[in-house]
Amino acid sequence: MLYLWQNLPVAECQLDELWSFVHTKEQNLFAAKQWCETYGDAWIWLAFAPLWRLVLAFVVGKRTQASANLLLERVTHVTDAHIPFFTSDQLAEYRTALLHSYGQWYQPARNGSRGCYPKPRRIAPPELLYAQVVKERQRGQVVAVTTKVVFGEATAIKTRLESLATSTTINTSFVERENFTLRQHNRRLTRKTSGFSKELPWLEKHLWLTLAYYHLVLPHESLRQHLDVPEPTRGGGSARRWRPITPAMAAGMTDHIWTTTELLSYRVPASFVDTLHTVEHLFPVPDGVHQGS
Repeated sequence: MLYLWQNLPVAECQLDELWSFVHTKEQNLFAAKQWCETYGDAWIWLAFAPLWRLVLAFVVGKRTQASANLLLERVTHVTDAHIPFFTSDQLAEYRTALLHSYGQWYQPARNGSRGCYPKPRRIAPPELLYAQVVKERQRGQVVAVTTKVVFGEATAIKTRLESLATSTTINTSFVERENFTLRQHNRRLTRKTSGFSKELPWLEKHLWLTLAYYHLVLPHESLRQHLDVPEPTRGGGSARRWRPITPAMAAGMTDHIWTTTELLSYRVPASFVDTLHTVEHLFPVPDGVHQGS
């Protein structure tokens, strides 16, 4: 996936978090945490490109600022020089993470002619557009949904929305639907299951495999293309009127649907493997794991 996910021209990116846990749920963590710090809640941070139904990047970790920063760093690594239009829920960490990855250093003016200058800080560049979906809840139920512009002008965001082929309003619907898809495809993410991960690296390894299959092997129903001339099928069935498309095909990474054999036997060029040490700070190799009960 790191070999294929490069210089993606992303126009819209939706951010969200997906809850899971490792070994022990947070409510029962007091005794288990004496054995391992990674036990308890494990949040899967997602960056999603709605146009291609593509997961640009993900991070498995705690619900901390460091995890949010790493997610946006991975997004900038796989996208081109253009800054996407970002939307998310009202989690405060996203604002800081966006400034961490896209912000420009600014030196505030000094008050008066004496004393130290204020510390430099990051500000959003004019091309960074970011809005939040704010949900008002009562007794656990959503009763109202509003939006909030965080970076950029409202008119600029409206113009960007008009140019998109997917979203017409500020929303996080696409990434929230992807959360449901991941829970359906990966038993480790099911809320009540005996198949939960016992160690954090196994959860991350399984997610890489799940997403590789989702992007390259599994056609997405909403991406299918209508055929001007129906194609014959095997046997005496009706002609095929739609061409199946995978998210990787929609993003231009490949021109065909991969088989599982092709996915598992694909050989990444050695020249790319030799450069992996340059991105170890973004994609560290999971710690050694053992198969235990």
